[in-house]
Amino acid sequence: MESMTLTPTQEQILDFVHTYRSSLTQSKNPHMDYFFRLEGATVSIYKSGKVLLQGNDLTPYLTFFGHDAENPKSSTTSSARQDLAMIGTDEVGNGSYFGGLTVVASFVTPDQHDWLKKLGVGDSKTLDDRKIQQLAPLLEENIQHQALLLSPKKYNEVIASGYNAVSVKVALHNQAIYLLLNKRVQAERIVIDAFTTAKNYQKYVKAEKNQVSQAIELEEKAEGKYLAVAVSSIIARNLFLQNLEDLGKELGFNLPSGAGAKSDQVAAKLLQTYGMKALDYCAKLHFKNTEKAKKLLER
Repeated sequence: MESMTLTPTQEQILDFVHTYRSSLTQSKNPHMDYFFRLEGATVSIYKSGKVLLQGNDLTPYLTFFGHDAENPKSSTTSSARQDLAMIGTDEVGNGSYFGGLTVVASFVTPDQHDWLKKLGVGDSKTLDDRKIQQLAPLLEENIQHQALLLSPKKYNEVIASGYNAVSVKVALHNQAIYLLLNKRVQAERIVIDAFTTAKNYQKYVKAEKNQVSQAIELEEKAEGKYLAVAVSSIIARNLFLQNLEDLGKELGFNLPSGAGAKSDQVAAKLLQTYGMKALDYCAKLHFKNTEKAKKLLER
């Protein structure tokens, strides 16, 4: 899905509104004057004068505003811009056998950017755990956010009920955004660090009880592009690490992150000590590590 931000003249905006008035759709976003659901795209017109185009075919609407769709340099792509009040989400724990799955949605405004950059905020994957543990409390205190932790035991229950690894994440991202918007934040843009395709996301999110009315973008490597997503990645990583540590202390084992051979070995020791109930409590059972751990015990 493409995403472009334009700043047309007021005359162009009024002309667009008149031309596509039959596709005008109600929006709850107080920053927005008009929202259109059109063939191949949605168009959001903000009070600031910015126009956000999103969809699989932006060509006719870019042309309407006088931009050459064949030459991206003639337009301003939104993927490089952060000058909007934004919600960004990210998840941590998806690739780790032990520990839960954490998802965080954070609301960041342009006036917070300098402070975040001075702190050294960036993608959690580029920061060591010590730095993350230093930054996370500051971010939690100063940035509006919604954090969700799905414990391993609850994760296993949800998977057993019919969810899969992707639909679980869709549900958590959707719920985090929904709850954050209910705290009366006024986001002009919502970006998810892409973990699936937009088509898949829309397929799964339709099954959720709570629905987000605003347009949502999924963008690859968003944690390295947008501070809102970077904030979420740091808070989510810290929450995951804390959960991993807490579970390990309860069981008397040092639980590793990831899903490598070390996880197999620790899982085998847990099985030997406590049985399957221990893995159900601290690990994601559908990972291949579970069967590998069982085979280690058979040797």
